[in-house]
Amino acid sequence: MNEDRVRVDEAAPVYAISVAAQIAGLHPQTLRQYDRLGIVSPGRTGGRNRLYSLRDIARLREVSRLSADGVNLAGIHRILELESENERLRSQLGVLLAEVQRLRPSLGARSSGSTSDPGTALVVWRPRPADRDR
Repeated sequence: MNEDRVRVDEAAPVYAISVAAQIAGLHPQTLRQYDRLGIVSPGRTGGRNRLYSLRDIARLREVSRLSADGVNLAGIHRILELESENERLRSQLGVLLAEVQRLRPSLGARSSGSTSDPGTALVVWRPRPADRDR
């Protein structure tokens, strides 16, 4: 049986504020406040209406959970920023690790005449005193 599966784009802004608020279990005015504070910033239509994605709704639920745990909005904003930064850095790390794996065979061939193991090399960089003053 050949099923045509629809892939859901979690980042696609498709839910009006009333629907997003209902799904997240919040009041629409709360969503407007979170938007003003930059905690959850939905997409906009040409008429400037807010449209929320599934990712936005998950974030709204996380904000609600943190708020229920006693974290104030400034703290919630900072936590979400740090989580986003962590996610971005993990993604970069994955790309870099894949690049290392891709380059490792050519590095091994290049250093076959060398006695040092390239996997154990350590380079320490310290700025010169003049560099610190800039």
